Amino acid sequence: MSLKNQIETKLNQALKDKDKNTYPTLRLVLSAIKDAEIANRTKDNKGISDSEITSILKKMIKQRNESCDVYKKAGRQELLDTETKEIKIITLFLPKQLSDEETKKICAEAIKLVKASSIKDMGKVMGQLKSKHSDTLDFSKVSLIIKELLK
Repeated sequence: MSLKNQIETKLNQALKDKDKNTYPTLRLVLSAIKDAEIANRTKDNKGISDSEITSILKKMIKQRNESCDVYKKAGRQELLDTETKEIKIITLFLPKQLSDEETKKICAEAIKLVKASSIKDMGKVMGQLKSKHSDTLDFSKVSLIIKELLK
């Protein structure tokens, strides 16, 4: 079952259960997916891949995290709670992220592989990691780890 079908199934179940916390978020997700499908529409291409859907979901989570920061600073707890719930719902459809230990190990291996010796080589290391682990790594953490390892 494709990722889009999983989201649609979850939406239908949330509508049946009248889960007012879940279905509005899933509708937003499906709307973003349909927007991407329309933008990518060509004669040969009739949809988008699961990896493209994953990147859409990551983008949505990033937007919500930025909103959370703004709401914390403004003292808007009810809006912060709403955004946090949406993040939890969207995260259900993302691949499991690697732990900090596993991330450090993979970063160290990538540094050895590209023979990075200074912070100037960070782009090479990031490129290596993105090519192999784009779905399972949190790149905001990765950049901090790489900087620490290349000091």
